Amino acid sequence: MKGDMAVPGPRAFPGRSWLLPSALLDDDLAPGSGPGQDSGPGRPGRPRRTARDWVVDFTCFLMAVFIGLLGMETVRNEPDLPQTFAVLDQVLGALACAAVWLRRRWPVGLAVAMLPVCFVSNTAGGAGLVALFTLTVHRPFRYVAWIGGASLALNPLFYLLRPEPDLAYAWAVLLALFLTAAIVGWGMFVRSKRQLMLSFRDRARRAETEAALRAEQAQRLARESIAREMHDVLAHRLTLLSVHAGALEFRPDAPRAEIVRAAGVIRESAHEALQDLREIIGVLRAGEPDEAGRPQPTLTALDTLVAECREAGMKVTLDQHVTDRAAVPASVGRTAYRIAQECLTNARKHAPGAEVTVTVTGAPGEGFTVRVRNPAPPGEVPHVPGSGQGLIGLTERATLAGGRLDHGPEADGGFAVRAALPWD
Repeated sequence: MKGDMAVPGPRAFPGRSWLLPSALLDDDLAPGSGPGQDSGPGRPGRPRRTARDWVVDFTCFLMAVFIGLLGMETVRNEPDLPQTFAVLDQVLGALACAAVWLRRRWPVGLAVAMLPVCFVSNTAGGAGLVALFTLTVHRPFRYVAWIGGASLALNPLFYLLRPEPDLAYAWAVLLALFLTAAIVGWGMFVRSKRQLMLSFRDRARRAETEAALRAEQAQRLARESIAREMHDVLAHRLTLLSVHAGALEFRPDAPRAEIVRAAGVIRESAHEALQDLREIIGVLRAGEPDEAGRPQPTLTALDTLVAECREAGMKVTLDQHVTDRAAVPASVGRTAYRIAQECLTNARKHAPGAEVTVTVTGAPGEGFTVRVRNPAPPGEVPHVPGSGQGLIGLTERATLAGGRLDHGPEADGGFAVRAALPWD
């Protein structure tokens, strides 16, 4: 399994993406970005406008211009207003309307800049409302509270200095308060809706990522199971082949009867190894569980395994103290068989000629124990290549069965393996 393999996330919102805001569609936003977290201009995390964004921006611009035109009529009707100040008011209003196009890049900066501009210019009121709405959508509420609060605090002073010709002072202040509250409420609704959609997107991404990781883990476990099964099934047969082929190689002058017997064991072991390999490959092709593809060995097959090893020339002593062999759970019996099979294979390779003792004890409620021991080999043993994967596989088997396995050399030079398995 490639542990560092990146798991691709799903597309944010498939379908007509041009109908959604760019903040909900962009998959490469910088950390901390999202709805209301636009990056600065030129940064890699800044989302591109969609068709919907362009329509909304143009609508906001037209709204700011329309409100500015209404403010222009108010400026013309103000008595005692200097002509120069009226022109300045309109110029500032035009610049504020043009600045509306920058609202996505600098929502906080635009809203702050609109505070003094709207205090001076009556025609910039529409742009100020758009800037406050943008700030509410794209930034947390603490920014809205400070800037919106400052705007509400300046409104009574503004209408005191520049009263509305057609409205009383109290009504003008209340109208400004109502518009500010409506804009903030609308912006908070839009922001909460976007955050909800983003949470749905994140959940979908996490679910797909977890599904991909679970699939990878299942594949890894399947590969480990296949490798363990092939090792358990083929190692025993191939070891018999190696031992008898080595005997024929180093004893060409052996009696004919012994040569015939060794050749028969080699032929039978090769045939059984090929048969086991075919069965495993058949299970893999069918895609079925291992237990459904072929019968699994149980504790009752341990006698056959020991007899087979004795026929191959090994000295094996089987000592069984099991109260009811038929009552042993199938999983426990299969694990015990595989442990004994692997230990006998290792003893044949690493301690040829030594007598191996297999002790099996157990009772319901007391647990099940398998102990395989061999003394030091009687003579010098040639180097046998091995990776130690067999003992690792046995430890995994015992752990999966709910037990434990201990192994290691003994003081007399021998080697012992002891497995304790549950038997409820």
